[in-house]
Amino acid sequence: MASSTPPSVPLGTALDRSAPLTGLLQRVRESRERFEAVAGLLPPGLREGMRPGPLDDTCWTLLVPHAAAAAKLRQLVPALDAALREHGWPGPAIKIKILPRA
Repeated sequence: MASSTPPSVPLGTALDRSAPLTGLLQRVRESRERFEAVAGLLPPGLREGMRPGPLDDTCWTLLVPHAAAAAKLRQLVPALDAALREHGWPGPAIKIKILPRA
């Protein structure tokens, strides 16, 4: 009797075959690259608690642990925008989001 289970495919191959997932992975990668490009502009105490967040056509989100970090980061947005433009990323706008407490 023949098996009705389709053959397994390595995860990397499955991701490469899916256009939506490939696009998502590309955006995740670009978000990390953007964060690396601006990390040197961030004070060490601020940088340690931050994470790169989602990137879409309208904004790139930076995730921070608390309101004080968000306030400080908002002051740095013009410098971060300038650094991103220097690295070839003229947009989209930077959005700051406070991570919910666990």
